Amino acid sequence: MKKLLSLALAATLTLSLAACGGNNSGSGSDSANAPAANNTEAASGSTRTLKVAALETAYGADVWQEIATAYEKVKPEVKIELTIDKNLEDVIGPGMKSGDFPDVIHLGVGQPKGLTETFVKDNNLTDLTEVLYMTVPGESATVREKLIPGFTDTTITNPYGEGNTYLMPMFYSPCGLFFNAGLFEEKGWTVPQTWDEMWALGDKAKAEGIALFSYPTTGYFDAFFYALLNEAGGPEFFTRAMNYTEGIWKTEEAAKAFDVVDKLANYTEKTVPANGNKDNFVKNQQLILDNKALFMPNGTWVVGEMSKAPRADGFKWGFTALPALTDGGDRYSYTFFEQIWVPAKAKNADLAKEFIAYLYSDEAASIFAKVGAVQPIKGMSDKLEGDNKLFYSVYDSGAKAAMGAFATTDPVEGVSISDTVFGTVDSLVTKSKTKDQWIEAITKASDSLRGALKK
Repeated sequence: MKKLLSLALAATLTLSLAACGGNNSGSGSDSANAPAANNTEAASGSTRTLKVAALETAYGADVWQEIATAYEKVKPEVKIELTIDKNLEDVIGPGMKSGDFPDVIHLGVGQPKGLTETFVKDNNLTDLTEVLYMTVPGESATVREKLIPGFTDTTITNPYGEGNTYLMPMFYSPCGLFFNAGLFEEKGWTVPQTWDEMWALGDKAKAEGIALFSYPTTGYFDAFFYALLNEAGGPEFFTRAMNYTEGIWKTEEAAKAFDVVDKLANYTEKTVPANGNKDNFVKNQQLILDNKALFMPNGTWVVGEMSKAPRADGFKWGFTALPALTDGGDRYSYTFFEQIWVPAKAKNADLAKEFIAYLYSDEAASIFAKVGAVQPIKGMSDKLEGDNKLFYSVYDSGAKAAMGAFATTDPVEGVSISDTVFGTVDSLVTKSKTKDQWIEAITKASDSLRGALKK
């Protein structure tokens, strides 16, 4: 499920970690000036242990063991101690409260307990800008030279707005609308290029007892809504919205996005809200495989999640960016990506940086790619086959990439922008809340968070 990858982008950790981490954000070095890479070697003949904690996702746990084994061959003076778990926050949280920190944590924003967000908000991260200028172990290129441009210029990786990178991008996944391409071929339907075409198809499908839309949980509206905001107003408008600009949610651009989601709620299969939870979300995804709904927002991991699920005859995965708001308008596909980071109180920050640099090597990238974990490394999409080739080529077909999320703020009691923006969609479908109530709630939450932006 996406809870293993991305649910909501501003949850609050239930167990406070504020007492266990010191402030280490500082001003750092300006990312425009390449810092000298720290390649501190262990003392001759000695072995140092690097503690690596990673969330077990749809990619499995074995891949991290393979990475650890490969790295230990590159750096024999380092021993990797792995902690891999589907409930990583619960596993490492208690130890960190008592001062036992992993050196490296692979856990992106958006997890249910908001561990990563808590470290960001409390300034308890190590500045990783230096990693961008490190030479990848065993290669001649730097990490920065290998990365696809833009992935370290987001409000997620650079949460404090001063140009420095604190969370490094790891696996990425184009997010968009998944559908049964076999059904479209059978019916002679074409994939909608505009929202007007989408509504027309929805009416046609309804006549055959098929809903237009499903979603696993409301958490999946983060990628959907971010792409939609870019379509409605462009990247500059999106950035203003992500930074809680005053009056942004009462603009004409925002209204276009709200109208689409509100109308889409009327075309959504009515059983979806009841199953939109961690226990039953697969039932909502199954609607696509059973030809009971046409489209659902998701990421490339859904193929693995549903690999053993029953499906209609002739089923084959289809994938598309969001339809354009106007004929010839921009179409967007949000790029979800996971992050890896180093706690401020990690005992081996120097080794942690070297290990992270290794993760962008051709060797490591090949190991990850075998299980479908694709990193934002130049040229990786050319090496993909099958469904992944279809998914990762969405940007080669004219769609634009949307990245970023709501800016980090200091905690504001009782306010969760993600719950307010995305979580309310269930209520729109069930009609327990109106579009106007939704807009007012978002405006209020945005106003509350504006003054709490991280400086």
